[in-house]
Amino acid sequence: MRIVDWKSLDAAGRGQVLARPIAATDDKVRTRVRRILDDVCVRGDAALVEYTRRFDKVALDGTLVAKETAKLAWAALPEDERAALRQAKANIEAYHKPQSPQPYTVKPMDGVVCRRVVRAIESVGLYVPGGSAPLVSSVLMLAIPAKLAGVKRVVMVSPPAADGGLDPRILAAAYLCEVDEIYAVGGAQAIGALAYGTTSIDKVMKIFGPGNIYVAEAKAQVASAQGGPAIDLPAGPSEVMVLADAQANAGFVAADLLAQAEHDPLAQCLCVCSSEDLARRIMAQIEAQLLDLSRQDIARASLAHGRIVVSEK
Repeated sequence: MRIVDWKSLDAAGRGQVLARPIAATDDKVRTRVRRILDDVCVRGDAALVEYTRRFDKVALDGTLVAKETAKLAWAALPEDERAALRQAKANIEAYHKPQSPQPYTVKPMDGVVCRRVVRAIESVGLYVPGGSAPLVSSVLMLAIPAKLAGVKRVVMVSPPAADGGLDPRILAAAYLCEVDEIYAVGGAQAIGALAYGTTSIDKVMKIFGPGNIYVAEAKAQVASAQGGPAIDLPAGPSEVMVLADAQANAGFVAADLLAQAEHDPLAQCLCVCSSEDLARRIMAQIEAQLLDLSRQDIARASLAHGRIVVSEK
């Protein structure tokens, strides 16, 4: 990560500092994803099992995760972790509740009544990354708004671990958030299942959640197909900008930057701070905290194109 002085940069230099890393989707990825989606559409569950064996090296008898399994994962979680999840859930609910759109009626003239009617989507699919980087936060940030909105059927998919199960923390979070259905399947094939449906997984109306380049491409393709589901957005790599004034805790700032950097080598991490002294303290904290990260190689690759911008205003 490099420290730059905003005042010393011209317009081109400032644009370069703010530019996102390029995450290109080549024709090979598009073609491969198209084949996977077509195969899932035709062969359904058999294709899911085959691709899970090929890509995740896991042999599954089925993809459905029993609700009791999620309940047991919650019960087995240490109390401090359960407390942290409860607090996070409460915080996210407090943020999203005011966003709920309200119905209203207006009568602009005699004989004319205009109403705004709010109805929740009937079903949503939530993609939660697993494997080496299980994103428990994704469960909370996707499932909680869906439940607050009144979605009747909330479905979660996530790639299985080597033993065929899901990360217990992801399962625990899903239990806490009252996710209706959980399936151990990931990648483009999981998006295909949510979009087209299989014998074991009914299709959904809209798909949410982050993922790698194959997941992102699969979401884009199913959304553009006739009769396909809606998606949240064609998400790219993670990005974060932290604004740090003189009162900022350098350790907290570093932790926020690293939380995004460890997601992807193309993640973009920017910090804007008020002094060079603070910038150097943040850099020192980043280096110290990197040593404790299991994914520090990925974080370092991301931070290589990250910037700490010093600006007095």
